[in-house]
Amino acid sequence: MKKWYAVIGDPISHSLSPFMHESWFDEYDIDAAYLPIHVEPSQLEKSFEAMKTLGISGFNITLPHKQSIVPLLGKLEESAMQMNAVNTVNFDGTHYLGSNTDGDGFVRSILAHSVDKASKVLLIGAGGAARGIACALKRAGFTDVTITNRTFRRAEELAAETGGTAVTLIESEERLAEFGVLIQTTSVGLATGEALPISLERVKAGTLVADIIYNPLETPFLKKAEEKNCITLNGVGMFVYQGAIAFEKWTGIQPNTEKMIQLITEKLGGTYVND
Repeated sequence: MKKWYAVIGDPISHSLSPFMHESWFDEYDIDAAYLPIHVEPSQLEKSFEAMKTLGISGFNITLPHKQSIVPLLGKLEESAMQMNAVNTVNFDGTHYLGSNTDGDGFVRSILAHSVDKASKVLLIGAGGAARGIACALKRAGFTDVTITNRTFRRAEELAAETGGTAVTLIESEERLAEFGVLIQTTSVGLATGEALPISLERVKAGTLVADIIYNPLETPFLKKAEEKNCITLNGVGMFVYQGAIAFEKWTGIQPNTEKMIQLITEKLGGTYVND
């Protein structure tokens, strides 16, 4: 029987996951299909039951279902329990097992740039994405992570949970030259005329500056970092690596991520440069 997989969300037409996974199925000659399925919040439980009845082997989850799917699943991996959110589900023959590959996908993307795990890391933001990345950095062995956020209390809470240190936005700007890696996880600074999440005036040249957003490919934050002679990294790598982890869970195959990063970048209208 042909296996099938899916991504569910509301909306879903914008998702590049079908393109990515279908490309990998073709590349590795796997007889499987991957479908985008529009699921409204009120229909999540019924849709999940229908997918199970139809024999789905695994699926990805995007907004707004990452948390609401949790009580419907039989088992959760540590990544999903830490986040109380799931973006990947795999059927192991008995249970539908939920995991969260977002944070680990991001960490793989920076490790692909030969980042030293001893580097001092500044994480900007304290929302769901920041939580996933902070937990993944800890799992990967990064030991010096500082968290800053507009609401300092939230930075303190996340730092306490993940063994990091919290600083105010003003302090982070003053100490910016100390950090070898900056990770921007918020949507601040995307709107026309809006200030950046932090000032990059004191950033040192050669710092790896990452933004988890991949559309646009170059955010105002990354553009400013480039002007400061920093190494910049957009969210395409995170998107591809989180998908690669899901693909490996489903098939046992580690797919070609560099080629996919190139394809996604070009699909979004950018030019891929292999560093």
